[in-house]
Amino acid sequence: MSRSGDLAQRRATLEGEWSRLIPHLKAPGPLPRAGRVLSHEVTASWARSLASVDPARASAPETADGAVDHRWSGSPLRGPVDALADELRSVADDAGFVTAVTDASGTILWTCGGRTMRRRAERVNFAPGGRWDEQARGTNALSLALRTGRPSTVFSAEHLVTALHGWVCYCAPVHGPDGRVLGVLDLSTTWDRSHPLAMATVRGLVSAVEAGLRTGAPAALPEDAPPLRLTCLGTGTAVRAGDGLRLRPRQLEILTLLALEPSGYTPERLREALYGDRPVTASTFKVRVRDLAAPHACCRAPGYRVWNGGLVPAHIAYTEGLPLMGHGRNVISDLTTDHPEVRALFAQIETQPVSDPRRRKLADELTTELVRHSVSEEIHLYPSVREHAESGDGIADKKLTDHAEVEQLLKVLEGLDAQDPR
Repeated sequence: MSRSGDLAQRRATLEGEWSRLIPHLKAPGPLPRAGRVLSHEVTASWARSLASVDPARASAPETADGAVDHRWSGSPLRGPVDALADELRSVADDAGFVTAVTDASGTILWTCGGRTMRRRAERVNFAPGGRWDEQARGTNALSLALRTGRPSTVFSAEHLVTALHGWVCYCAPVHGPDGRVLGVLDLSTTWDRSHPLAMATVRGLVSAVEAGLRTGAPAALPEDAPPLRLTCLGTGTAVRAGDGLRLRPRQLEILTLLALEPSGYTPERLREALYGDRPVTASTFKVRVRDLAAPHACCRAPGYRVWNGGLVPAHIAYTEGLPLMGHGRNVISDLTTDHPEVRALFAQIETQPVSDPRRRKLADELTTELVRHSVSEEIHLYPSVREHAESGDGIADKKLTDHAEVEQLLKVLEGLDAQDPR
C-alpha cells in the first residue's frame, strides 16, 4: 500500500474509534478501553474536553478581550518570531501549511500561510484571537503541547472536534530561558499532507526561537567588521581578523558555495550542489542544514545566511560554543540520551504487526532521530575525537563510514510501505 493509502487507512480507523468511544465518554463511569491506534493521552484528553466542548462546534471561541495586537506586541516571543518570519512563511507556503504561535494560555497571537490554507484555517478560527486550549477547543496538538510541555502531533479524528478531522497538526512548546512555557509553535495542514519531517521542522524552528529568547535575534555585523577569508585549495581554512575558525569541511564547502554565488541558493539547488547524484535522504539534508544553521552554531556567508534550510541576506559570521539540542541539555548529555531512545524505537517497530500503519510512523521517527544524532556527532563530537583521542583520525573515519552505510539503509527504509516485512 502507498503512503497515501496508509494515511487513508489510519484516518478511517481513527474515525471508527471516535464514533465508538465518544458516546461512552459522555456518560459517567470509567474510561472505555481504546483500540491500539489511539493513545491514552488522546482518550484522556477527550474525556476532559467533553465537559466544556461540543464536538460539533465548527470554530474556536474568541478570546474574551477580542483583538490580541497588544498581547502580541508585548510578547517575549515576538522578537524571535519576527527574526524568523521569512523562514516561517517559506515553510508554510512551500509545504502547504499554516503556521501559528500562541501565548501560554493557548490563544493564537500570530499566523502565516498561503491563501488557501489561511482561508481554511479562518473557517475554524485558527487565527489570531482564537482560543485553542483544551477547555475551549478540546483535544488538539496545541492544547496537548501546552498541557504536557512536550511536542505533540494530532492526526485527523484524534481531534475531538469533527471540524478538525480533516487536519493534522504538529506542535511544540516554546520555553523561556527560565524554563517556563511561553506558548507553542504549530504547523498544520490537511491530513493527506502528513509528513514525517514536519515535527523535525517544528522542533528546529522552536530551537531557533528559544535561542533568540536567550541571546536576542542575531544581528548583522557592522559594515566595518573584518572580512572572513576562505582558503579552499590544499588545507581549507576560514580566518577573521587573524583568528582561525573551527569549521568542518562541509561547513567550509557551504560557505564557499555561497561566497561564489551572490544570488544565493534555494534548498533544492544547495542540495544538488553539495551531493550531486548521490542518494541522500531528505531527512539527512534537512537535518544537516538545520544543525549547521542553528543560532548556537551559526554560519552566515557573504550576502546570505543558511537558516533552517533557507537562505536570507546577512554578513559572514560564525559563533562557536557547546550547543543545545532537542532535549535542552548539552551535546554529550543528548548524545548519551539518544542511544536508549533509538533502541526503544527499534523495539517498538519490531513488536508491531507487519500490517500495522504505526510501523510507518515509527520508521519515520526513527529516521529523523538517527539522522539528527549522526549529524550532531559529526559536527560536535568527531572533531574533538580527532584532536584529542589516541588514533582519533582512524576512530572518526570509521564512524563516518558507518554513518554513510546507515544513510543508505535509511534511504531504502524511507521508500518502504508499512506492510513490507523488512
